[in-house]
Amino acid sequence: MTGTQAMTGTEAMTGTQARAAATAFRALHRGRPAADPLVLANPWDAVSARAFAEAGFPALATSSGAIAAVLGYADGEQTPVDEMFAAVARIVRSVDVPVTADLEAGYGLPPAELVERLLAAGAVGCNLEDSDPATGKLKPIEEHAAWLAEFQAESAGRLVLNARVDTFLYGDKDVSDAVARSRRYAEAGADCVYPILAPTDLLPELAAGAGIPVNALALPGGPSPKQLGRLGATRVTFGHTLHNRITATVQDLARELSGA
Repeated sequence: MTGTQAMTGTEAMTGTQARAAATAFRALHRGRPAADPLVLANPWDAVSARAFAEAGFPALATSSGAIAAVLGYADGEQTPVDEMFAAVARIVRSVDVPVTADLEAGYGLPPAELVERLLAAGAVGCNLEDSDPATGKLKPIEEHAAWLAEFQAESAGRLVLNARVDTFLYGDKDVSDAVARSRRYAEAGADCVYPILAPTDLLPELAAGAGIPVNALALPGGPSPKQLGRLGATRVTFGHTLHNRITATVQDLARELSGA
């Protein structure tokens, strides 16, 4: 089911429609050749979303950092939650491919409300991270797993959950910890795990240990999506780096026009 089919105006998908959309998006993660991971571009507004969809991306994943920037806020849950969900809904309405939303650590909302808001926005899934933006510390693994399990129970198959693992961002960078968290989140019902900033040489071990699809971050100058796929990534995203490139282009244009 496409993004435009998922939403009509402000009308959310029915439970049956949402479950069918999530099932179709979940299927995009399965049975992929190693050199053909699911590559999701990361839009920040309707214009970028349309450009990526028209270029042939089968689905899109919003970037919370990029959305925050265009709305005038810093990353790290500084965007008011109503503005974030409004931005996600505008992106969903603008394209005919599935859209999954980066919801950071959930903005302090209970799982039931997160699910309700995602479905109202027409999103097919979300990212949820296991660190606290306010402290920059990892959440206790069992506490976070229980929270994810509650989210998935509320979702009832209507959303695809990508559980971000922040071991390499805020933790001890120990691959065994990242694998343990990935396995536990898989047990809690996550459809995919995202060990952000994991060294690429650890991807084979992370993929083997997680037991579910692994999302890798493609960085400028780093391995290509195909190379990341060969290393074990099933899904590849770019985070806010795409918006950073556009921002740099606008800055160059501004200097050119001003004669600086």
